[in-house]
Amino acid sequence: MITVGCFIFEDMTALDIVGPYEALTGLPNIQTILVAASAEPVRAEGSMRIVPDCTFASAPALDVLIIPGGSGINRIMEDNLWMNFLTGRAAEAQWITSVCTGALVLGAAGLLRGYRATTHWLSLDLLVKFGAVPCPQRVVVDRNRVTGGGVTAGIDVGLALAAMIVGETTARERQLLLQYNLQPPFPDNNPDSADANIAQAVRVARSGIQQARLEIIDRITRRAAGTHQT
Repeated sequence: MITVGCFIFEDMTALDIVGPYEALTGLPNIQTILVAASAEPVRAEGSMRIVPDCTFASAPALDVLIIPGGSGINRIMEDNLWMNFLTGRAAEAQWITSVCTGALVLGAAGLLRGYRATTHWLSLDLLVKFGAVPCPQRVVVDRNRVTGGGVTAGIDVGLALAAMIVGETTARERQLLLQYNLQPPFPDNNPDSADANIAQAVRVARSGIQQARLEIIDRITRRAAGTHQT
């Protein structure tokens, strides 16, 4: 049995974890569990509350780690409890994965250095600071690292994992069962195809959180550099 740990935290983007959870749940020889630092329900961005199945202290061995993104990553990237748990479990996991800006959490934990990876387009360039190679793709697989681009790429990550764990035929059956047939109503699905005014509006709206994120990552990388020097 392959145990998939779907990590949840305050101010995460719910769809980042719901997407791969839905793609993987119920597949043969796979169990998906929601893992949080404590047993308290987690409030995702907005008002949705998600109840964890287990805590860091009670979590079983995890074969797959899935880290979502969201504004809450700005906190957990500097949370030693989270970083220590992730690095410890990553050493034993078969697959280490993320959706959207969850890749920055993997980067902060030192788990993407030397790997090709993707994340949300607003944060793609930040991967370099963690020693990763940014790839502007929807899903990037590099050895046992699987990273997904924006929020909706979570389903793609889940299906990619399904194909690698239980086989392509089963993954294709799951895709059909989900009737996964992405057809966005507008062409503004990446910064290259988006209307220039739309893209700029999104950048402006997110500038505050992006600046805070950059400052956090700079602090993390400076501390890491100081540790290596000593």
